Amino acid sequence: MSRHQNSVAVALDIAQEADLHDFKKALQRAFMLAVVEEMGPTGETIPADEDIEGAFHAPGSVVLCVLADGKWVGGAVVTIDDKSHENELAFFYVEPDEHGRGVGQKAWKEIERRYPETRLWTTHTPYFEKRNIHFYVNKCGFKIVEYFNSRHPDPHDTHEADPIDSGMFRFEKNMACEDADPSRRSRR
Repeated sequence: MSRHQNSVAVALDIAQEADLHDFKKALQRAFMLAVVEEMGPTGETIPADEDIEGAFHAPGSVVLCVLADGKWVGGAVVTIDDKSHENELAFFYVEPDEHGRGVGQKAWKEIERRYPETRLWTTHTPYFEKRNIHFYVNKCGFKIVEYFNSRHPDPHDTHEADPIDSGMFRFEKNMACEDADPSRRSRR
């Protein structure tokens, strides 16, 4: 890790209702960069407004702003289940100008610290998002547990099949395994 990465102070703040419009637009800009890189312009806004707004207002949802050195540079939408402690990372983004500074990894660690009762984290990412796959598996300790595609559709997905949703990895991070692994515990 470079000295530049160590110097970034990362914190989380709960988004206010007034922040949600800007949060949604920043999230869409970040996601669209990867879509355009992979598929070219699609004429669609990804993720769709209704998907983001649904995540904002889902039961147990918390919208978090990621701050680096006090500046809003990303965000996360998590769904917290206080009974099962099986929580979901619905959306996560870091502004492209901040990539490579360690902001995403530090933000994820802050999310883990904020919800210490979590037994299991789950999240999803499209098959073509190599940067996300690397981040979740190699930087955050998630495991790929399922690959949804036309031959194995996601039973919870209510969208019609389209090229972007046609291949999604499902990731899990079992926090009980993390706590049992002394090498991982020391990195927290």
